[in-house]
Amino acid sequence: MTEEINFIIDSAKESMNGSIAHLEKEFLNIRAGKASPQMLGGVFVDYYGSQTPLSQVANINAADARTLTVTPWEKNMLQPIEKAIMIANLGLNPMNNGENIIINIPPLTEERRRDLVKQAKAEAEDAKIGIRNARKDANTDIKKEEKNGTSEDICKKAEEDVQKLTDNFIKKIDELLAVKEAEIMKV
Repeated sequence: MTEEINFIIDSAKESMNGSIAHLEKEFLNIRAGKASPQMLGGVFVDYYGSQTPLSQVANINAADARTLTVTPWEKNMLQPIEKAIMIANLGLNPMNNGENIIINIPPLTEERRRDLVKQAKAEAEDAKIGIRNARKDANTDIKKEEKNGTSEDICKKAEEDVQKLTDNFIKKIDELLAVKEAEIMKV
């Protein structure tokens, strides 16, 4: 295969890997009943006028399976952190004890578990769309190469390779979703 075709396939693979990485990151934000510092990954605090990730203004620890503790590096940040956690709409109720913020993670109800599974499926579908878009872009570029004089056989083989990549990545998404679903539904 030509260098251009190999580059197109490599670009598609890189893009598909990006979709998988994004999905894994999103799955970390979907909590499965166990306390995890990543649950607060999307929380931003007003730190002297700029929106700053919580992890950059405080230490976040899972004290046990049901409790998170947030210890700010500056005591005057307790109120803004507490407010930011409330605004983030994570269904968590932070308690300020004057030194740190304690968050008790409520056990998940059956209904909440189903909602989380729906959310996970939506994230997986978004990732599949990203994979398919990468395939479409790669096939468009391959067609351009064919018009520019690359042999039809090479282009046909490249399209098959891109389709194999697509199938493998879609399968990986389905596997990740199955694992996440089992994790969410486990009581």
